[in-house]
Parts: sequence; C-alpha cells; structure tokens
Amino acid sequence: MSMLLRMPLGLRLIALPILFAFAPAQAQVASNPGIAPVPIDATPEQMRNAVANARAGRVLTPKVWPGGARVAVCISFDVDNETLWRERPRPVPLSEGEYGAREGLPRILALLDRESIPATFYIPAMSAIVHPGMIPEILKRKRHEIGVHGWTHEEPSTVGDRAKEQKLLEQAIAYLTQVTGKRPVGVRAPSWDFSPHTLELIGRAGFLYDSSMMALDQPYELLSAGKPTGLIELPINWIADDYPYYEPEAAGSLPSTDGVYQIYKDEFDGAYRERTLFILTMHPHITGHRSRIIVLERLIKYMKSKPDVWFATLEQTATYVKQQQNKAN
Repeated sequence: MSMLLRMPLGLRLIALPILFAFAPAQAQVASNPGIAPVPIDATPEQMRNAVANARAGRVLTPKVWPGGARVAVCISFDVDNETLWRERPRPVPLSEGEYGAREGLPRILALLDRESIPATFYIPAMSAIVHPGMIPEILKRKRHEIGVHGWTHEEPSTVGDRAKEQKLLEQAIAYLTQVTGKRPVGVRAPSWDFSPHTLELIGRAGFLYDSSMMALDQPYELLSAGKPTGLIELPINWIADDYPYYEPEAAGSLPSTDGVYQIYKDEFDGAYRERTLFILTMHPHITGHRSRIIVLERLIKYMKSKPDVWFATLEQTATYVKQQQNKAN
C-alpha cells in the first residue's frame, strides 16, 4: 500500500481497481460467510456440489409469443437510489442516489408514457420508504410492474444467516404488498447475488419468477440440487445493463453513448433473430441522466420499428411462459 501512495495520482486511479480485483482470497471469503471456496485440488464431487445450488433446467421459450410476436422485450429498472451507499452514507454520494428518484425516474416515466411501453421496476423497500411518491407515480400509469429487490439492497451472500435473510425478504414483500395493494410475483436479488439459501427462500415465498441469473439467453426453469424448482428464470446479463458502461459513480466510465446503443441494439437483434427474449436492465440514477436516456429512447424507437415485437413486463412474460408450459404438459 505504501508503494501505491507514492504513485502519481493518475497511476493510482488505474492501480486501485486492479488491487481490489486481486485482493487476497481470505478477504473475499470473509465477505461471503457460509460459502466455501472450491480448492484447486477439488474432487469431482466437490465441484459438482459447488455448482449444484442453482442451475439451469429445461428451456421454457414458447414456440410463439403473444400475437405471433417473434421476440419478447422486457425493459426493467433497478431503483436502488440511496441504498447503494448505505454502508458509507455520506451526503454527496447520497445525493447521487437522490437524483434517481427526483430527476431520473420522472424522466424515464415520461419516456415510457410517450412510447406507451410497459416496464418492470425492482425497488428496495428502503428506496420506496425514503421516496414514498415513487410507487404511486409508477402505478398510476396502470401498465408497469413492481418487483422485490431487497429490504435495503442487501446482498444475500453477505447476510450470513438464513433466518435473517428470510426476515429481510419477508419484510420487503410485506412492504411492497402494502403500498402497491398487490403481492409482488417477481424478484431480482440485489446486486444479482444469491447466498446458498436464497433460491430456497424465494421458492418458499411463492414467487412466479426470478430475474437474477445468467445461465441462458432465454427463459428457463431453475434447478436446485438437480431437482426442478418450478421457478421460472428470466435471465439478465451484464452486457444489457447500464452499470458497467456508465459507472463508476454514474459519472461515465464509457463516454460514448453511441457505443452503448450499438451494444444494446446488437443484443436485441440477436434475440430477434433467435426468436427468444431481450431483457434490458437500467438504473434511474444512471440512465435517467439527460445524455443517457437518449440511448434508451433511440433503442425503443428502433425496436418498435421492427415487426412482431412484444413489449411486456417480466410478470406478463413469466405468466405467458407458464401458461404455454401448462398447455404443453
């Protein structure tokens, strides 16, 4: 660390991310209690057990989407706001989270209104508590979905206690049920993070679907210990997310919005060609900025220019997938 402090500022800014990326394994394990690393001399059984908690089962892509559409498009937002800085709640970073509620979300809702597009909003309970006007504004459009995204955007693998993780999940469900008047049917784990208990807990909670995993590009059934769970997975991926491109701190690690647009467009085109599913994940405190929302607007207009595109919430998508599976069975 002393060598790092002697570096020029520019080199320090480059070296710090590398330093943290290659932090000692002990430190990484300590932050994920209850998750044992796979040793380099692992037996086949150890490796199989390590990967068995949550796996991809049967593919659930229907033969055709509603109205004969060839692709389902789901626009989604993780409305994290100030909860991202809860571990170091300093005024300036917190104001960046506040931007998501005060500027970003209204701008996003206005765009969705202009284009008549439904969306799914995953909201940590504490984000909604701090900004109680958000959910009524979303719901009054009568086309959007609210999903569970933790109590305080807590990462399940860091909770370290099954009972506590369950309590936080139940609190989040209860709060969103109270303020929306409807029990949420979908969950997206904060930071797309599972503990060894998460899949069991969301299954017991009765969710229709999860949207946290990345094993496929199309809907699939989640397996646990090799057994079907009945839970539909609507997978996400980092490529179709705004965070890697515009962070750190939403200031813009990739200034070229044209580049981001091209990546999103290519991902949609692939889903369109394969007749499957395109899910885009964004954050109001990031994509809600003026120069960033242009990308979303361009993308929506491009997707709408294509024939046979079904825009839906993730709930509508999962419901249709389940209906088609029931018919097939």
